[in-house]
Amino acid sequence: MSEPLGLIAGSGELPLLVARGARAAGRRVVCVGIHGAFDPRLPGACDRFHEAGLVQMGRWIRLLRGGGARQAIMVGGVRKTRMHDPWKLFRQVPDLRAAWLWYRRLRHDRRNHAVLAAVADELAACGVPLMDSTTFIQDHLASPGVMGRVQPSAQAQADVAFGWSLLAQAVELDIGQSMAVRDRDVLAVEAIEGTDAMIDRAGSLCRSSGWTLLKTAKAAHDRRADVPTVGVDTVQRVAAAGGRCIALGSGRVILLDRPAVLAAADRLGVAILGVS
Repeated sequence: MSEPLGLIAGSGELPLLVARGARAAGRRVVCVGIHGAFDPRLPGACDRFHEAGLVQMGRWIRLLRGGGARQAIMVGGVRKTRMHDPWKLFRQVPDLRAAWLWYRRLRHDRRNHAVLAAVADELAACGVPLMDSTTFIQDHLASPGVMGRVQPSAQAQADVAFGWSLLAQAVELDIGQSMAVRDRDVLAVEAIEGTDAMIDRAGSLCRSSGWTLLKTAKAAHDRRADVPTVGVDTVQRVAAAGGRCIALGSGRVILLDRPAVLAAADRLGVAILGVS
């Protein structure tokens, strides 16, 4: 086998997909799971597994390097609202490296790309640079055109054509990565609450079914972390809220277990569309 791959894992299915993909490619996986976030199945999918706090970066680095990793992938969810908790320093107990990074780089800019750049620079300086997080899961990325068996309606196609340029502007401004549209009217735009809460809000605002969820990333999105995802839960939530189409940026959004996502969409009558 080639040299070990480091994996810094938050919540959700994505760290599991990366671990399995990396091992299938012949890489041993040395994982640091974020305390209170990682999937309980993850330790069994890795060769070595350790647990660490969200803001214990010095510990991340020691564990990864101790396991022989000289490259890492950082994936999985961490609720951004935790960064705005007034007691965050006491609840999360940062180590000195994380506290110093916060003081130097992040006191006045907590946007996603700023946090990622600061963390990536610190890891690289310590000999564990971050890789493109999609390296081992290329087959799970959204592809152009209709991906399932359900065809988007004429209304959905018109809503995608109307909303896509608006969403493209929103993601470039770091507002959010998702938007809900019906009859060429914007129902909701994602902000700090996340996609799931936005979907629920769109459903509560639109009594008529048939709206469309749009989701993508910015053109120069840093793929070392935080690539937007859609899973089976997303499809189920959209269907329950009255949505009938999900439009995704081709090559910019990960389907969390693509076969399962498409099967759920076909079963629930939701069209999945990749937009170039």
